Amino acid sequence: MAIDLKTEIVHLRRGLLAMGAATEQRLEFAVRALLEQDVAAAAAVKAGDNEIDAMEVDLETQCMKVLALGAPVAHDLRFVLSVVRISADFERIADLSRGIAKKVIRWSDSSRPVEVPGALADMAEAAKTMLADVLAALSDEDPELCREVRRADRRVDDLNKEVVAGARQLIQDDVSRTAEGIDLMQIAQRLERIADITTNIAEDVIFLVEGRVVRHEG
Repeated sequence: MAIDLKTEIVHLRRGLLAMGAATEQRLEFAVRALLEQDVAAAAAVKAGDNEIDAMEVDLETQCMKVLALGAPVAHDLRFVLSVVRISADFERIADLSRGIAKKVIRWSDSSRPVEVPGALADMAEAAKTMLADVLAALSDEDPELCREVRRADRRVDDLNKEVVAGARQLIQDDVSRTAEGIDLMQIAQRLERIADITTNIAEDVIFLVEGRVVRHEG
């Protein structure tokens, strides 16, 4: 059965951008939950998980149909392959955002408020900015903005090291705060992973636009 390839590509593009916007919202809520100890925002992240999963499955199904029936080539083929990879990356970012939100919900039951270190707050904002930039780059097919996203990842890595060092010092200074220190390191780890995955998306957009694999370039 024949399909209209151009129409299918448009539908895929809209679906991918919608999934990206939903993922960005999850991360924004997770960051708000973390920085403001906003349990309602954290609960919203948890509640939206099934929607993201369904969007990924739907996009993957559409991609398989286009590959089987549309015989895409050149840019169209790269786009379909990129949709499969990027949608899976969006789902991972949403899962990591949920992991951050779950920590905040658990903190709300604690008698001792958790102090979010400045480096962790900076990490959260940087990861959020990277995702916003990569979504703009995806929408505009802008490889130069993708290269800026790749460069921004280094700062997140540096901030993660700072958070880990601070959390370890916290535990050494007060063993009763061991659970808090571990939580801070785990949140930093999730934010670093979000930044890494966002960098992967940037590299996929470069592949889409230029047909070049830059994943292993410095």
